[in-house]
Amino acid sequence: MSEGGRVCDTGLTVASFNVNGIRAARRRGFDDWLIRRNPDVAGLQELRCGADDVGEFAGYTAAIDVGTIPGRNGVAILTRTAPAAVRTWLTHPPKARGLNAFAHEGRYVEVDLADRPLTVANIYLPKGGLPAELQRPGSMREKPDGGAKHARKQRFLAGFARELQRNRLAAQRAGRDFLLLGDLNVAHLEHDVTNWRAARKMEGFLPEEREWFGEITGPRRLVDVVRALHGDRPGPLTWWSWAGESFVKDVGWRIDHHLATPGLARRAQRVEVDKEPAPELRLSDHAPLVVEYAE
Repeated sequence: MSEGGRVCDTGLTVASFNVNGIRAARRRGFDDWLIRRNPDVAGLQELRCGADDVGEFAGYTAAIDVGTIPGRNGVAILTRTAPAAVRTWLTHPPKARGLNAFAHEGRYVEVDLADRPLTVANIYLPKGGLPAELQRPGSMREKPDGGAKHARKQRFLAGFARELQRNRLAAQRAGRDFLLLGDLNVAHLEHDVTNWRAARKMEGFLPEEREWFGEITGPRRLVDVVRALHGDRPGPLTWWSWAGESFVKDVGWRIDHHLATPGLARRAQRVEVDKEPAPELRLSDHAPLVVEYAE
């Protein structure tokens, strides 16, 4: 790995990884990465298979929600010790208005760790689309939809902001820190996108999406741990298109995140992106995002 691969002997090592299909990722070497990296907790997104096809992960307990849409979405949290509690939107339907329409899609799982006062949540947020006024027939990979996917994502964002607030406060009342992992399909700052000027009219970097990210984060709410550790400079990128030479030229986005309550964020010591050294070695179109937290 060019920016990772070191195993932490103390503290808590947490990974977030959109595997873009767990079966495909395993064929490419996911299990070797898991053994080598040896995280204490790993949040996986886009399993893209049924529950029976997820498989087992040696040394880990897996809390999963694959949803009911065949071959789409799906999230999991792997822990060394079986969690004290597991919640998904199927077992614990979201209370925020508007989210029930997404509850069957396999987008959210949350666990209370059994060996420390921490609740870990894992989200795969809808990719969305462009608003109608930005859609140009002939210049889009997908057929124009009049802004339907964009509107759907906005409904999700609004509802999830409320649900996230509720879950964070519930953890606080229980004496637990809270950590949100996942592919949010939103980049916040100009440092998070290589070609940020062009990205301003792309889904994932629209003004309303960036504003939403700013609203759910802050020094008293959830801290963008990766940005806090990496500083005010470009990167670290976590996603590169399969097409062209984006991976080789390091032209990508930071849409994978660790958002932590302030106490946990202060214990964050190191962030690494396990970007593979060559395109043919890629496990996914994302790379694992790993943060080490002190005890």
